[in-house]
Amino acid sequence: MRQQLITMLEMQERMNRKVHPDWIGQRFAWHRALWIECGELIEHHGYKWWKKQEPDWEHVRLEVVDIWHFGMSMRFDGSNTPEQIADEMLEELRLVPQAGLSLLEAVEALVSAVLAERRFPLSRFWPVMAAAGLDNNSLFTAYVGKNVLNFFRQDNGYKDGSYRKQWAGREDNEHLSELMKHLDNTDSAFPARLYAALAERYLQSQGS
Repeated sequence: MRQQLITMLEMQERMNRKVHPDWIGQRFAWHRALWIECGELIEHHGYKWWKKQEPDWEHVRLEVVDIWHFGMSMRFDGSNTPEQIADEMLEELRLVPQAGLSLLEAVEALVSAVLAERRFPLSRFWPVMAAAGLDNNSLFTAYVGKNVLNFFRQDNGYKDGSYRKQWAGREDNEHLSELMKHLDNTDSAFPARLYAALAERYLQSQGS
């Protein structure tokens, strides 16, 4: 698990650097982005007791992965390394997590801590992840996939507004999920193969 955490932290640092070379010095409001993602998760789960709603678990899990992106970013302070952060995270997980919380209760506990402390407590995130049906292995696979998609978006005009998430009649997240099902996620070349598959499908959609 330690190596998975290090790998994800390294990938996130590269992604942040691609958005802005001095991303730590910019002091981006990661806490704000994180709680907005939590709100989107709640929307996909449903919270309206006055109407019939069914949780959209696929999108709930995608939002958990997005929360993880911002949470990891909050752990960097400009002097610590992915290895040091991973060790801190593992130490936090030794704490007894809050048990018996529903997904929405766990999300609200996470948001409360993030807004009050301006930090990302892993012991509050893990119950959210578990309630959404993710474990450390499925989080790792989902994160790697979404990281590849984020790089693909940046390479195709996401920052200047020319990229559109909707192509070939579907959102890019849906294309990502479909392509991941047909690739070996244990292969070290998985990220590169996934990026190539996205690029091929995107190119085809632009010509249609």
